[in-house]
Amino acid sequence: MNEDIKFILDSSQEAMDGAIKHLEKQFSNIRAGKASPAMLGSVMVDYYGSQTPLSQVANVNTPDGRTITVQPWEKNMLQEIERGIMVANLGFNPMNNGETIIINVPPLTEERRHDLSKQAKSEAEDAKVGIRSARKEANNDIKNLDDVSEDQQKNAEIDIQQMTNKYVKKIDDVFEAKETEIMTI
Repeated sequence: MNEDIKFILDSSQEAMDGAIKHLEKQFSNIRAGKASPAMLGSVMVDYYGSQTPLSQVANVNTPDGRTITVQPWEKNMLQEIERGIMVANLGFNPMNNGETIIINVPPLTEERRHDLSKQAKSEAEDAKVGIRSARKEANNDIKNLDDVSEDQQKNAEIDIQQMTNKYVKKIDDVFEAKETEIMTI
C-alpha cells in the first residue's frame, strides 16, 4: 500500500478514535441515577485566587448509589467547594457537616430520564458527524494525491468507508448501552 494512503488511513482512524473518546467523556457527564464522582468533574473551585478542578483540592467518593461525599484536603476549603458545586449548576444541594460535603443524588423522574436520553442521542449524533467529517477529509486527501492509481484510490475509499461503518456501529452500541443505563430504574 502506498505510504501516503497508509498515513491518511491512520490519521483518519485517529480522528475517529478521538470522536469515540469524546463521546464517552460526554456520556460520563450524563448522570443515570446512580451517584458517581464523574458527576462533579466539571466543578471548579476558587483555590487561593485561581480556578482549580475539584479533584485537585478534595477527595470525591461515592459511599453508596445515592450519595457523593467530598472530603477537602484543607478544612478551610469547605465553603469554596460548596460554592463551586452550586455555581456549576448541576442541580445538587450540597450539605456541609463541618468535615465533609455530602450530596444526596435524587432519583430521576421519568421525564428527566427521557430528557437525558435525548441529550445522549444528541451527543451520539455529534460524534457521528465527527466520524463523517473524518471520512470526508480522508477521501479529499486521497483524491488530491498525484502518484496514486485510480484502483488504489478506489480501494482506499472502500477502506475508509468500512472504517466509518465500524465506528458508526461502535457509536450506536455505546449509545444503546447509555440509553439502557439511563432508562433503568
